[in-house]
Amino acid sequence: MPNIEDIKEFLAARAIEVWEFAEPTPTSIDAARAVGCSVAEIAKTIFLIVGGNPLAVVTCGDMKVNTSRLKKETGLTGKARLPGGEEVARFTGYRPGGVCPFLLPPEIPVILDSSLRRFPRVYAAAGNDNSAVPITFAELVEVTGGQEAEVCSHLGAG
Repeated sequence: MPNIEDIKEFLAARAIEVWEFAEPTPTSIDAARAVGCSVAEIAKTIFLIVGGNPLAVVTCGDMKVNTSRLKKETGLTGKARLPGGEEVARFTGYRPGGVCPFLLPPEIPVILDSSLRRFPRVYAAAGNDNSAVPITFAELVEVTGGQEAEVCSHLGAG
């Protein structure tokens, strides 16, 4: 189970820094407040189970996963669900609020939503709920091995 020190070491080897905060950053709103950016610039990692298959979607803080698009892009079928906290920790090694796209088990594909490209830099969690990683989209692709897809829509959109 990776911890923030593991993530710091992993990212430092790629010249990417990890910021830590005294205040908790478990939600996009909290993280944006701590970082001093818009909610949209927070790269939230959403862990889902689709038809029994685990996957992580990284998207902007002002977006929500569109499960129809996600299934179409990944070729997965079946019900899409958000697992409970214990299940999230068991699959990813991270507690809810600290799930991040770094050092996930190799059997968990990472989908990087195209909305992240709107910003020169976004801020992802670093494995706990008191951290942020300033990172570009290109760096996210490189360090996560993630695949870009358009799988989300704006919060409040149908």
